[in-house]
Amino acid sequence: MKTALLQITSSDDPQQNLAVVKEQMARAVADGAGYVLTPEVTNCVSGSRTYQTAVLKQEAEDETLAGLRDAAARHGIWLTIGSLALKTKDADGRFANRQFLISPTGDIHARYDKIHMFDVQVSETETYRESAGYRPGEQAVVAETPFAKIGLSICYDLRFPQFFRKLAKAGAEVLMVPSAFSSVTGAVHWHPLLQARAIETGCWVLAPAQTGIHVASRGPQRKTYGHSLIISPWGEILQDAGTDPGIIFIDLDREKVAEARKRIPSLTHDKDFDGPERK
Repeated sequence: MKTALLQITSSDDPQQNLAVVKEQMARAVADGAGYVLTPEVTNCVSGSRTYQTAVLKQEAEDETLAGLRDAAARHGIWLTIGSLALKTKDADGRFANRQFLISPTGDIHARYDKIHMFDVQVSETETYRESAGYRPGEQAVVAETPFAKIGLSICYDLRFPQFFRKLAKAGAEVLMVPSAFSSVTGAVHWHPLLQARAIETGCWVLAPAQTGIHVASRGPQRKTYGHSLIISPWGEILQDAGTDPGIIFIDLDREKVAEARKRIPSLTHDKDFDGPERK
């Protein structure tokens, strides 16, 4: 399956972002892609909760979701929307950071709400408290398609290897890691973490990313790392998108998963053990 990863620089204007993604999707399809992936928070990158409350919608009313479902059906392709920021009915008003796998008929084939929240201080001037605005999901998801079994994840999930091991042991052959990664942590952590997840699981790792400086009408402007990556089940970086918006491609071959796992079948070597004992 020829697969395209879109690297974009979303603003806080959902309509503007939708137009950009639809244009890139059309380019990817023209180049032969039957499966297209977008990054985390495709619809809106914003650090202002007040602004998000004004512009975000619930899933049933979200124009980005509707527009991309229509585009997937029109092109007859599979589509992973890396995630959308969506309103929920939660009493505390927190949003959902939700990924969608869309079928070639435009139907929602699978959903996943980001489980691990990015609550960190990465530098003296860069602090995130994702859990203040987003409520964490509780359910891991592996989705079956005609070309591969896909394990869903989003950005900060990347730092929890046991999560990806469970996805792989549940059958995942391809791991989605759409992100809006901090440029500070990305410079030292992005490549090795993604390679490690591929090596540990023998899965393809597909990581479409936000990149650059994100225009914001309210609140602080964010800067993300870019470098969308395609990593083989053996841990090789096959494509790196750099820091400019654009598209990278790969022909997904599930036989590469079987080959990597045959060479090092570590998913079958788990052992129960006691401890650790504290001395």
